[in-house]
Amino acid sequence: MHPRALVERALEKNLDMIAISDHNASANVRYVMAAAAGKNIQIIPAMEITTSEEVHLLALFGSLPDLLKLQSVIDQHLFGENDETRFGVQAIVNELGEVEGLNNQLLIGATDLSIDDTVAMIHQLGGLAIPAHIDRESFSVLSQLGFIDDHAHFDALEISKLTGIRQGRLQYQELDRYPFVTSSDAHFIRDIGSSTTKILMAEPGFTELGMAFSAQDGRRILEESC
Repeated sequence: MHPRALVERALEKNLDMIAISDHNASANVRYVMAAAAGKNIQIIPAMEITTSEEVHLLALFGSLPDLLKLQSVIDQHLFGENDETRFGVQAIVNELGEVEGLNNQLLIGATDLSIDDTVAMIHQLGGLAIPAHIDRESFSVLSQLGFIDDHAHFDALEISKLTGIRQGRLQYQELDRYPFVTSSDAHFIRDIGSSTTKILMAEPGFTELGMAFSAQDGRRILEESC
């Protein structure tokens, strides 16, 4: 999953835009953006945060500096060191495939930030907050909390590729006020592009994505095509 291979695979799968969302980490994002420079694909700087409730929450941003501001806060609320024998090496790899360093934080762990506080922080930094794979039996907002509060300020909800958006709409009819998205949630290179969301936008990009989530000026998620 080094940056160049990741970008090449995304281009092979004819993807226009991808989010790079490592667990509680962002050091590799800049290198994926560098690998994609000049190519016909947009990279959304992102992170998949584990909240204190052990909910996986996606944070998407319009710029790398905004993501790095979030990272500085996450670093203060994530504890423990990685055990390479159990969880593997957490390498930081540049666009040339060279190892820049290792991240020794326990990235598989949970922060001590609540989901409400994390969503508020994401929005304060200008980002979009999306609970990940809400249909899964672990690490989802529904598995951990049992419900989504009527006053939750999520921008969209992600349905895993195992369920898909169409089935998700049938399964979660009470959540019809939210836009749904789906993704490959790729942890291996072969999985990139295995599930996608089609979106009507003027062009691929963060601002247009936010407009599609709120159905502004004709932008929208094309759920019937997903």
